[in-house]
Amino acid sequence: MTSSNAAPRPENRWRHDPALPLLAIDEPPPYSVVNPDGASPYLLLCEHAANRIPRALGDLGLPETERRRHIAWDIGVSALSLHLSRTLDAPLFMTNYSRLVIDCNRPLGVPSAIPETSETTEIPGNIGLTDAEKAQRIETLFTPYAEAVARRLDLLQQQGKRPIVVGIHSFTPIYFGKQRPWHAGILYGAATGFGRTMIRELRTESGLTIGDNEPYTIHRDEDYTVPVHADARGLPGALIEVRHDLIDTLSGVGAWGDRLTRCFEAATRELG
Repeated sequence: MTSSNAAPRPENRWRHDPALPLLAIDEPPPYSVVNPDGASPYLLLCEHAANRIPRALGDLGLPETERRRHIAWDIGVSALSLHLSRTLDAPLFMTNYSRLVIDCNRPLGVPSAIPETSETTEIPGNIGLTDAEKAQRIETLFTPYAEAVARRLDLLQQQGKRPIVVGIHSFTPIYFGKQRPWHAGILYGAATGFGRTMIRELRTESGLTIGDNEPYTIHRDEDYTVPVHADARGLPGALIEVRHDLIDTLSGVGAWGDRLTRCFEAATRELG
């Protein structure tokens, strides 16, 4: 079914017939799982790990310089998440496709889920999509990831465990032309105790400016991971945001990975 108000585009090279598969048989699946049997109480989620675009969608009308920017993925978080999975012995779920195709940390139906504009950049391949095209992205990429995370949480809770849900993210140092002062931020909703413990632990290190629900806040209308996978289940949960120029090298990933590991371990002891 096509949307009645969908504006035609002058070029169709980014359009894909939703009657055909979105992913080819040699392309990666929607998500990957690392260390599935990890013993840590933490369940790590990395919703913006990759900037890959399905071949069927071409380049979404964007040059490579734009596809490598923060609008397409969270720079450094794939390596940081893998580091934390190893040091914490934590299971890790990672998406394999760009948030420009569909954002797995957005509620379905909001404009930012399949953005027509990200920051100041227009995404030509997302303009004027039909309902069927949007539904295919949801069914192919969003739903498998969300349901896999939900099944893992169901299993852990059925086993009498109380997992701690943490999304690993990064943010750009400059946003809409403004410099951001934070080195990292902890974003949380109902789990104020967990969130504030993480903030307190990070602030024990000199020279760091740590945001308390900065540079973003958790809101049900714009976030999925914390409201759905943590708060709705009564589980502790938060998003970790690290400024991406601090984790775009292996040494930066190592330093922040070890720092966050220490903070996570302290928070675990406090939660009991």
